[in-house]
Amino acid sequence: MTRIFNGKTIELLAPAGNFEIFSNIVQTRCDAIYLGGKTLNMRMIRKGFNFTNTEIKQAIKQAHAVDKKVYVTVNNLLHDLEIDEALDYLSFLASTEVDGIIVQDLGIVELCKEHQLSLPIHSSVMMNVHNLDYVHALKESGVTRVVLSREMDLKTAKYIQSQSGLETEYFVHGDMCTVNGSNCYFSSTIWGNSSNRGRCFKPCRWSYRVKKDGHLYPTEYPLAAKDMYMYEHIPELIEANVTSFKIEGRMRETDFIVDLVNTYADAIDRYISDPIGYDRKEQAEHLFNNRKRDFTTAYAFGNPGLQFINTRYEGTGKFYSTGKMFSTPTEEPELQVHYIKKIAETIPNSNNKQSELPRLAVKVNNIDQAQLCITLGVDRIYLAADVFFPDQPFTIEQIKELIQIKQTSEVFFAFPQMVNQSQVEQIDQFLHLYGHLFDGLLVTNLGSIYKYGRDFHVIADYNVNIYNQKASQFYKSLGTNELTTSIEAKADQLGQFIARSQLPIELIAHGPLKVMYLDLDLYDNTKVLDPIEEQDNRYVANHILTLQTDKGENPVYRDQFGKNHLLTMKTFCLLPAFRHLQAPQIKRYRIEGQTYTLDRLETLISTYQQAIAQPEMAGDLFEQLNTDTAGYTLGALTYQYQNGKPTVPSKC
Repeated sequence: MTRIFNGKTIELLAPAGNFEIFSNIVQTRCDAIYLGGKTLNMRMIRKGFNFTNTEIKQAIKQAHAVDKKVYVTVNNLLHDLEIDEALDYLSFLASTEVDGIIVQDLGIVELCKEHQLSLPIHSSVMMNVHNLDYVHALKESGVTRVVLSREMDLKTAKYIQSQSGLETEYFVHGDMCTVNGSNCYFSSTIWGNSSNRGRCFKPCRWSYRVKKDGHLYPTEYPLAAKDMYMYEHIPELIEANVTSFKIEGRMRETDFIVDLVNTYADAIDRYISDPIGYDRKEQAEHLFNNRKRDFTTAYAFGNPGLQFINTRYEGTGKFYSTGKMFSTPTEEPELQVHYIKKIAETIPNSNNKQSELPRLAVKVNNIDQAQLCITLGVDRIYLAADVFFPDQPFTIEQIKELIQIKQTSEVFFAFPQMVNQSQVEQIDQFLHLYGHLFDGLLVTNLGSIYKYGRDFHVIADYNVNIYNQKASQFYKSLGTNELTTSIEAKADQLGQFIARSQLPIELIAHGPLKVMYLDLDLYDNTKVLDPIEEQDNRYVANHILTLQTDKGENPVYRDQFGKNHLLTMKTFCLLPAFRHLQAPQIKRYRIEGQTYTLDRLETLISTYQQAIAQPEMAGDLFEQLNTDTAGYTLGALTYQYQNGKPTVPSKC
């Protein structure tokens, strides 16, 4: 029976990891169940889990017999060789009576539209839906429900639902992540196992020490989030117009999930039947005593700060089916020559000289870096909106000064990595007044591409996560002019993507990679903890916070919004592969220049300008390029994708 409160439909959405668990969950007091098939979903590591096609059909039939719905997750990113598999799977799902699919990759939306597949589409939390423009874009594309960003507060959730009319879904209990959805690339960079493709090895659960200003602090698990807990806030969820109350736990055991679902169901029903006499805490102690990690309301009522971080059972492996830790600290892979040879084998037309040389772009953090780029004749300059401390955001006077002296250089405005709802009006006003000064925009989210794609020259940044040509086609239809390839692409996947690209491509060629983007401010640790010893940073200035393991230390930069950007320890460098990267689709190389001194940035720009002009000299130029960091890496390009599993290429 449908749950209704004051005219609002309320759905309790339960997880099921396999058919045996489902058979128990369907007997609980939930309204709907979500599950994943044997392919293309975000829970692909644990053996014995997920559903065969036959089991999916049986589950739907069994759920519908007791008036419950079933949603199937098709929610990881797809690369081009998986498109046919995805179409077959979607066609199968369309032949069932499934009540909806949960998707991350907009290539799935494009496939459903192209092939007229009648499937209700829900956006996954991995779409990181964080502003109203994003929701409008999804609604226009046929999405019927949005799973809101984990960093969204209930006040904003209510506003977005009231302005869009779309159903919203919100996580109310279970496993959380400190990193913004779809903006964690650490697992992929280290092991070639993507957190956006259901294979996260959880480096956020490692033990780290924090270092800053020459001091070492006794943190234990500074990236490890507590479990979401909204049991005591059912009234606030309903008041925020949340339609679906989602419980995380597709990898959890049966008894735990059954008890959890029934406990939440009881609370919802008690509130519906007696909102005045409702007891928020009736079974709170029961849930607390049976918890896995400690509890948090996360961002539902504002930024939780360090209260978000868990220590209960961290480091014990208690959360995982093996009883062991998912991974242990691992060094980022070192760039080696034999990896370059593997990349060369995958790039189309790699031996053909391009009719037009690619150009160079540099992302900068301050006015001095931008002026240097102009002096050196850099083709395109991206002015970062996320400015790393101690620099301050670009003022309009500085921007006008750059425009006056830019000569042949293009100047682009680079969006914040996330544009949350509170920033939308700021950017609208800024571009209304000064948008005409810029040659284009480097955009980081679907909502902003949807809003500005018709009026500006738009480049989709890497964290838009365009991983296949169907997604590229989707963004092109919204006015995207160029795209930056995903930093998660493995060597052979990059070659396949380049060969099929319908849009001009920009490759990040040099710089530390941003592998985590967090609302959590790790710098707060230094305010509440006493240092345990003096110790300088090894690779960056002491005023930059670093996270240290026995395998090295990663710098964490703080921007003017208080957001944290965790970068790789090693520097990503494509220079040795330049002579193989001559495909006509590649139009531009980018230096991520925000963290560099002027002297170092000048050296890098000059080196890459020479390499673009004479790619056959790139290897020699690399040998001459001394590093003042922990070394160089190719990140995910170190790996190949073979039979659905990432593998390290063998040495030649």
